[in-house]
Amino acid sequence: MKTISLFNHKGGVSKTTTCFNLGWMLASKGHKTLIVDADPQCNLTALVLDYRDIEDKEIYYKNNFGCDIYSGIESIINGEIRAVEAAKPSITPNNSLSLLCGNIRLAEAETQMSVALKASQSIPAIRNIPGSIGELIKKTAKQHDYEYILIDMSPSVGALNECLLMVSDYFIIPASPDFFCAQAIKSLTSVLPQWNADIEKFRDSTLQYAFPKEPPKFLGYIAQRYKLYSKAPAKSFQRWIDEIDELVSNTLVPSLRKVNMTIDEASFRDTLPNNNLYNLTNISDFNSLIAQSQKHNVPIFALTDDQIDQQGNVLNTMKINRENFNTLFSSLAESIINIIKLNQKISISK
Repeated sequence: MKTISLFNHKGGVSKTTTCFNLGWMLASKGHKTLIVDADPQCNLTALVLDYRDIEDKEIYYKNNFGCDIYSGIESIINGEIRAVEAAKPSITPNNSLSLLCGNIRLAEAETQMSVALKASQSIPAIRNIPGSIGELIKKTAKQHDYEYILIDMSPSVGALNECLLMVSDYFIIPASPDFFCAQAIKSLTSVLPQWNADIEKFRDSTLQYAFPKEPPKFLGYIAQRYKLYSKAPAKSFQRWIDEIDELVSNTLVPSLRKVNMTIDEASFRDTLPNNNLYNLTNISDFNSLIAQSQKHNVPIFALTDDQIDQQGNVLNTMKINRENFNTLFSSLAESIINIIKLNQKISISK
């Protein structure tokens, strides 16, 4: 099992869309995959299951108990003496892809996790709360034989995200080409090492739900949502793409490397020799394809001609874009698979 979190505390960087499309692509390549909606807004759940009404969701959860992430940790949050059990993820139209649904009540768990992270030494009874969400994911993966788990995280630096990221094996930062995203990435140079330090006491193997001994490794970033003209980004977007690339290379990565939170550089260079270091890929604006993807609850690259619902030159253009996204997400999935394999080999050889 490889758990990969998609995280950026700046919103609007297509985390949910990337998680869905990448998860579907991994599954289509024969890798049994689970996508996890860890955002209390539940956008991934709505996208996959086509739920537009809160009442419809509640009925679904009641009829499919254990399908959502909150129900899996609720007993621990409430202080009950009951072990975490594997979740019962929802099926999707892709036979190799499942969804662990989100729940608005995850926002309630934030407070308990925050208290547990800060006060566990003085209140031993709450020491297992932070690691419970990792235990849920681990048991679910083992029971259902998932090979890849992708976690769609909310745009925040709260305790819930801290616990989710630190139980992951790897993480990816989706980024948009603007000042606010650059500012967010710069702040992560201090936030992420601090999270690693905070979690150290929860790596104690005597805990019932201990965190992994190794911290998660930064796989790279994905430059999202820039307008593409003449096969190259517009100058205004290129400026921020360059700025983010420099921040990642010269500020974020050195900070993470000090606390063992990056993959080995060679595993990235050997897989993507033509990319800037840690730049997994650039994804241009999804344009009107995203609306059709959300309407039919399938990835952009899986839309049929009928689902695109256009004619003439517009249809032809959108078909070309669809195929381009198919190629892009296929390459992205293969790159991630190969980087992880190479990194594991290098780690073992050391």
